[in-house]
Amino acid sequence: MSVMLHRILRPALKPAQLLSAVKNKQPLWRHETLVSASSACDATIRSLEDCLEVNYGGAPMRFNYVWLRDHCRSDASYNSSTNQRNLDTASIDLSIRPDNTTVQDGHLVLTWPGGHVSKYSLSWLAENSYEKNKQSPIQPRILWNSDTYKKANIPSAKWESFMSCDDEVKKFLQNYLLYGIAFVDDVPATVEATEAVTQRVSLIRETTYGRMWCFTSDFSRGDSAYSQLGLDRHTDNSYFQEPCGIQVFHCLKHEGTGGRTLLVDGFYAAEKVRQQSPENFELLAKVPIRHEYIEKSENHRNHMTGIGPVLNVYPWNDEMYMIRYNNYDRSVINIVPHDLVRRWYVAHRELTNELRRPENELWVKLTPGKVIFIDNWRVMHGRDSFTGLRQLCGCYLTRDDVLSSARVFGLQA
Repeated sequence: MSVMLHRILRPALKPAQLLSAVKNKQPLWRHETLVSASSACDATIRSLEDCLEVNYGGAPMRFNYVWLRDHCRSDASYNSSTNQRNLDTASIDLSIRPDNTTVQDGHLVLTWPGGHVSKYSLSWLAENSYEKNKQSPIQPRILWNSDTYKKANIPSAKWESFMSCDDEVKKFLQNYLLYGIAFVDDVPATVEATEAVTQRVSLIRETTYGRMWCFTSDFSRGDSAYSQLGLDRHTDNSYFQEPCGIQVFHCLKHEGTGGRTLLVDGFYAAEKVRQQSPENFELLAKVPIRHEYIEKSENHRNHMTGIGPVLNVYPWNDEMYMIRYNNYDRSVINIVPHDLVRRWYVAHRELTNELRRPENELWVKLTPGKVIFIDNWRVMHGRDSFTGLRQLCGCYLTRDDVLSSARVFGLQA
């Protein structure tokens, strides 16, 4: 039977937004060969002027000749023990073409000038083709509003099994990847236990706030989080060039009222903007905005600046991977030309209106024992104002290490 490419189509993706490798140019044909890849599938190979076209399982794919030589997996070109390239890419002739092209036992086999032979699995080529990746997400996600999240009835991990069972960690990470938030219940209400539970999935990222932080509404830092005020939805560290990937909260004690935690899926709201006003979405994804954190207290002096668009998307598939939204820390808009400024405010207002729709707000009461992990590149958090003593601890985690942990478990991230 034929082997088909696995494609994941995103409803919000519009054909006009896809990149085209051969835009405005039709290369010349040189020759065409039909070969049998194996008894299970056929592959048609066409040598074009600057690339090789492989039709495999009914799906045409194009591979540049330099790319093919650069991605040779022979022992001379690639170290399979370290998964690193041996070949010096700068040594490849940029006009290189194979002398011979065949398909044998499900593999594309190329013989290059000088006699070097490269062998590629057809399934590997399909998995790594631009044609496949322009329609596939890097990280599958389930976008949600309050109702859809509640109906999903996602279970929290439990402290004892989470700390001792890798399967529990894998389930936790799968929920985190899909929804951008995940919980661990029954955690001892101490800073030490909170630190231990976070280290099951990632390294802790130390920042100006420390490694593990524990705070109350004592205004000990120059940030409104260290107060009893309500906080509107936002992402943290917008003033970092690379905002922290994951935020962890654990309420150790609260002797008072209020203080519920607000969670909003920023990607859900941004996708609504993309569907309704693609020009506004594009503006928010291109216009750079400066965020700033200035602290001049007796014990802390900081001046941090981060610059980037509100929405960040991968250019080949238009998949969102980060939202940088914090109205508290947004600095002076002085790197945007005047004719774009009003258009940016209109786009920002549309996104803000979506973020503030009541149906998009998930309210959670954090209590001692319940630890929440929040994808700071996707899910915004805020809170109700509160009274009384409220003590929180938590930390930031490195995004790369969380995603690495997920991939080690075989999850797509």
